[in-house]
Amino acid sequence: MNWEAIERKLKTAPGSIGFYYKNLVDGEERDFRGDEKFYAASVIKTYIMAAAFAKIERGELDPDRIIAMKKEYCVPSCGAVAYMHEGLEVTVMDLITLMIIFSDNTTTNMMIDLMGMEEINAEVKALGYEDPWLRRKMYDWEKARRGIQNLITPKGVGRILTDIYEGRVVSKAASEKMLSILKDQQYDSKMPFYLRALDDAPVVAHKTGEDTGITHDVGIVYAEKPFVACFCGNETDTPMFERVMAEITYYLYLENSPEVMAKGNVRWEEIYRQFAARIRRERRDEYEDYEDRRGGSEYSAGNAV
Repeated sequence: MNWEAIERKLKTAPGSIGFYYKNLVDGEERDFRGDEKFYAASVIKTYIMAAAFAKIERGELDPDRIIAMKKEYCVPSCGAVAYMHEGLEVTVMDLITLMIIFSDNTTTNMMIDLMGMEEINAEVKALGYEDPWLRRKMYDWEKARRGIQNLITPKGVGRILTDIYEGRVVSKAASEKMLSILKDQQYDSKMPFYLRALDDAPVVAHKTGEDTGITHDVGIVYAEKPFVACFCGNETDTPMFERVMAEITYYLYLENSPEVMAKGNVRWEEIYRQFAARIRRERRDEYEDYEDRRGGSEYSAGNAV
């Protein structure tokens, strides 16, 4: 594994960048600013999910409890529930699922109200995790203006993901259910971006997070040797860093998939060359499609790349 190349790639993105990696077969770990605190954005929802499953396991929270949606619950996107009709009935498990797979902010706030912020933090601490800090609800602008933010570290998130994978969070059954929800993540434009194009695309169980100047993706890639990867970016160029996430994840997938590598012996420099060529093709194709729709232009497609 060319860790120097990975670190160089991480450093191409501006702002505060953090990264954590763990091979789930041999236990190898690497990080780049892994203990640094980052504004959590929606990655904090992973911990809220774990706290909910702890309460469900003890019978203190009924996953089948029906809750009728009210407009007063709604906050802006991400998510879908805020756009549904008032009175829509959803279960607690629906709230948890939507909170993860669509990063629904409304259902997240409903889960915080159901359990209580201090209760969630206490549950997470009881599970053995010290470093997530849930301090406010989604879209609480008043607290945000006062500098009150939810916080995570790349290593901390990596640890809970490892424990979920190994069946140690709450119980084996609860961990398996959490994994199945993470596998249904609908936002695949970051870590899984290039993996999706593969004939045998690997499963990625992950959670994204984003806000102005913030972009994260943390998850488990089911390569031949599964691994955890956590990318965190604050005050960064989000499109640039998301491309970095995709490139590094693809590289790590190949390095952890000996059978795939044996077919082509692809190296990092070749991967990067292929990415650059692909980006140019995509931009050219997008430009040409745009010109076809508007009836042509004096500019050539070559000028668009």
